[in-house]
Amino acid sequence: MKFGCLFAVLCLAVGAIAGKYSREMNDQKPSMDGKNTVEFRIAKLNQVWEKAIRMQLPPVRQAELHSDLKIQEKDELQWKKTKADGMDENGEREAKLRRGFNVILAKYGMDGKKDTRPLESNNLKDHDFRQGDMFDDPRLDKLWNKAKSSGKFSEEEMQSLKREFQHHKDKISEYNIVMDTVSRTEEIHKNVISPLEGEVKEHVLHQKHTDLKDKMRDLNQGFERLRKLSHEGFSEDSEFKEPRVIELWEMAQRANLTGDELDSLKEELKHFETKVEKHSHYQEQLELSHQKLRHVEALGDNDHILRNQERYNNLAEKTREMGYKMKKHMQDLNSKISRKGLDRNEL
Repeated sequence: MKFGCLFAVLCLAVGAIAGKYSREMNDQKPSMDGKNTVEFRIAKLNQVWEKAIRMQLPPVRQAELHSDLKIQEKDELQWKKTKADGMDENGEREAKLRRGFNVILAKYGMDGKKDTRPLESNNLKDHDFRQGDMFDDPRLDKLWNKAKSSGKFSEEEMQSLKREFQHHKDKISEYNIVMDTVSRTEEIHKNVISPLEGEVKEHVLHQKHTDLKDKMRDLNQGFERLRKLSHEGFSEDSEFKEPRVIELWEMAQRANLTGDELDSLKEELKHFETKVEKHSHYQEQLELSHQKLRHVEALGDNDHILRNQERYNNLAEKTREMGYKMKKHMQDLNSKISRKGLDRNEL
């Protein structure tokens, strides 16, 4: 009898622990005492955020990470609902989410790998760099230095061109991360025993290779645009200035949309470009505020420190919020253009 009671108690304890790990560890709730603020509803995203704070990522990088994690959270919560409805049977969306999470970890140096890349700078203004140091890519550096010495660009145009080069550098980095995850998936795939599991992994692997091909095509098109810009300069009738907006506009033109659809999209992209520019402005203000806060802290005036800390916190919060809205808008635009292009090609 005693043994039966003890067994029942043990079962209840195991059940409680299992429940804890299946629910509470994945669905975070704010603490009652308010001491540990929970930023995200998903445990692993909170862990990444807390690690970023411990690592003391620069403020602009922190704000960017926060926006990326918010997008990841939104997508994962949507996927949970989809899975609960019995969809995503082949695990394609789940694999894409996992890949997106790995990209975030690698992008911010939290994937456990020794980072041999140069340290990221928070500074958004132009500085003096040694030749070859700018973009860590020989082809990009060669184009950049040629454009810089050509005398074709004004100071403002050089800043715009630099943003285009930086955007392309980021895309190269993301491509390398995805390629690395594909290589690791292939290693896992070799060790698969179950034929059914093998079919699922084969499908996921095929999707990753498709993504890689798409990214490589985008990289080639992007580099060709940079090459043309570096040689010919900006045309006076350019529709947009921001690299991400230009990329979306060119993607829309390749999608064979109707004239009315393109006109409508152009207006939306103009609003989106304003949002991108505003976000960039807040990033600059956040960095300046951070520099001022460090200076004030060195002086030791507590009242002055508190005022600057409050301004910095407000700017950081605003920059994160704007970054999320901008990235969400870009995600929606990308999906809309891709869907329209697909529909048009299927007709």
